Amino acid sequence: MKKKITIRDVAKHAGVSVASVSYVVNGIQKVSEETKERVQQAIAELGYQPNFAAVSLSKNRSYMIGVVMPLIEDTLAPIFKENSYYSEFISGIEYIARKNGYDFLITGVNKAEECKSWIAKRNLDGIIFLGMFPEHLHEEMKTLSIPILLIDAYEEYADHFHTIRIADEEGGFLAGQHLLQKGHTKIAYVAHSKNSPVDARRYIGYQRALYRGNVKEALHLTAKYSTFKEGYKLGEKLSSSDVTAVFASSDLVALGIMKALQDRGKKVPTDIAVVGFDDLTVSSYTSPELSTVRQDVFHKGALSAQTLIDVITDRPQETKHIELPVELVVRESSNT
Repeated sequence: MKKKITIRDVAKHAGVSVASVSYVVNGIQKVSEETKERVQQAIAELGYQPNFAAVSLSKNRSYMIGVVMPLIEDTLAPIFKENSYYSEFISGIEYIARKNGYDFLITGVNKAEECKSWIAKRNLDGIIFLGMFPEHLHEEMKTLSIPILLIDAYEEYADHFHTIRIADEEGGFLAGQHLLQKGHTKIAYVAHSKNSPVDARRYIGYQRALYRGNVKEALHLTAKYSTFKEGYKLGEKLSSSDVTAVFASSDLVALGIMKALQDRGKKVPTDIAVVGFDDLTVSSYTSPELSTVRQDVFHKGALSAQTLIDVITDRPQETKHIELPVELVVRESSNT
């Protein structure tokens, strides 16, 4: 069995002290450039792997951030299997974390004590909460000494943490306004989940557009989860209604609706126009292509990681609250 290379082996090979090797490994500027180069060469030649747990303790920083999401029936599997929003968001986090020399871990939690234990065991430098969580969990998280960033959180207690949101209300208004401009007066609204503060904001904007156009909502449906399957179920109901347009507050729900309508002989957009929300990558691959309210999900993930890392590094006194813009992307599904 090959002997494990130690920091003493590196020091001996480089002809320097153990302390000098430790300074180089930990990025402490206490040695000359010549010594630094000798140590780095010795590390490369010997194949030395620093003990990052020890480095973490010495620096009081692990260079690891956590991403926490709510569980669905005690697992995260449905989230990643059925909703590409999360994979696009996580891709943005991975891109920025890697650029900054950070790793990240993902978990799902239901109980505050489980979350605190998970964070402590891994000595995480900061946490990103993605999704809707009960107030008691966030109250418990406030007792931690690490930065916490909430994504799409509108609850009153969210203002105590760093937050990133999008202009959800404006997005709902743009979708409603677009359908009115296309001449629709019998419009259905489909919420992407129950009791969602995000959906509530989108609905307020949509209602504002209808009010300005002096049009009353024709139908209101709610999906159980933001998935294609849920959208398909609701699309079956919509196929027998008299609505001429649908605004779904999630692309995946909108795509499910569109497929159900087509399976029942309805032409999109001739019979029923459909508009979604998110502009996921898949939305431009369908036939017809889906009109949608665009939020740059990858960018939001990347900005979340960069914001958290900046807070970890700089420890600002003020809490950061960021709102990202949205835009309407008109494609074939509503462009009659």
